[in-house]
Amino acid sequence: MKAVANFFDKLMRKYTPDPFIFALFLTFLTLIAGIVYTPASLPDMLFYWGDGFWSLSTFTMQMVMIFVGGYILASTAPIQKVLQAIAKRVKTPSQAVFAVTVVSCSACWLNWGFGLVIGGLFCREVIRVLPRANFRLMVASSYSGFLVWHGGLSGTIPLMVATEGNFAQARIGHLIPIWDTIFSPLNITIVVSLMIVLPILNWYISKTEEGEVHLYTVAPESKVEEPKEISPAEKLEYFSLISRTAGTMGLAYLGFKIYQGKFSLELNNICLFLLFASLFLHKNIYTFNKSVGEAVTKVGPIILQFPFYAGMMGMLERSGLANMLATCFEKISTKDTFNLLTFYSAAFLNLFIPSGGGKWVVESPVVIQAAHELGTSLPMACMAVVWGDSWTNMIQPFFALPLLAIAGLKARDIMGYCIISLIVSGIIISTSFMIFR
Repeated sequence: MKAVANFFDKLMRKYTPDPFIFALFLTFLTLIAGIVYTPASLPDMLFYWGDGFWSLSTFTMQMVMIFVGGYILASTAPIQKVLQAIAKRVKTPSQAVFAVTVVSCSACWLNWGFGLVIGGLFCREVIRVLPRANFRLMVASSYSGFLVWHGGLSGTIPLMVATEGNFAQARIGHLIPIWDTIFSPLNITIVVSLMIVLPILNWYISKTEEGEVHLYTVAPESKVEEPKEISPAEKLEYFSLISRTAGTMGLAYLGFKIYQGKFSLELNNICLFLLFASLFLHKNIYTFNKSVGEAVTKVGPIILQFPFYAGMMGMLERSGLANMLATCFEKISTKDTFNLLTFYSAAFLNLFIPSGGGKWVVESPVVIQAAHELGTSLPMACMAVVWGDSWTNMIQPFFALPLLAIAGLKARDIMGYCIISLIVSGIIISTSFMIFR
């Protein structure tokens, strides 16, 4: 295992480009493939690209708010104390890796944005306790926990097909409740298996590296103290009642929605919860704004890269290239192999469209039609796309950006370890789709 991990680690650190370069490369590749394999001309592909460039603006803002909200919530004193208490119980580098994986898996199952932020901040707390631990492996282990997100409570596709009026409802013919997707035997089997195997896998990799020295330090947290002399206006920033009142209002709004049965686990509600819970838990507006400022400095890559992926999605959709790619898999499938091959096609498409919602927009017409024609389970087909989306995130650094920003690392620093998670999780997920048909 050590030799395998070292091989992929050296390979990926040497050849993994910056995520923005990766986005540009995939954009060029999509452009050329569209010209070669579809009737679209160069001007057509450029128009598809440019017209789609801002198509994910709302989603981009939601992703920014998910990260910022998760960051400022995770940086509140109560959450920090919990993370610090857990970190102090970690005694060895291998225990550190195990603990990070468990925390990340659990948090990502609840909410992917919160999970990524909590994982990154927990890695920082642990490395303060154990500066000789392999920080790159810890961060990679934290990202491996992201594998379970789409099978969790914030899974985009399961929540989308359960929402009245969603764009795929007419094709499906009905809504698909989360009991048939998130809480299905297939999904529970995969999630539980990954939550058991991933911590053990990462622990074992760490054990094979015992004796090696990894020194990494993080800057100490700056303490926020109220100045001795401040103006009356500045005192408002340190008046805790203001932030607590605003937080209470927002949480009360969500509470009334839950009481009236109007609440659903969708991105806007999650963003609201993270924002208002952060306001409530922060000591005052000053510490809240300080945390927001730290978070905003780390979301630049997300803001920059999402439009390029949106443009790529526009080329794939309007040229017909995405349907062509998906159809190639489905033409060779049978009723027994359809879900497994859909899983692989979604995994491949995820390299080009890392957005689960965007991928469902592109793939759903073909997947739903093929499932109807073959007479296979529609919930199972949806989950095949879900797990394809999650699986190749291990080699698609797009969603690792928030975690890497908090950790202060580059994608190439963790990708070698992530390939190990990709291989092992691929076996688990593929086997599950062969058992549950």
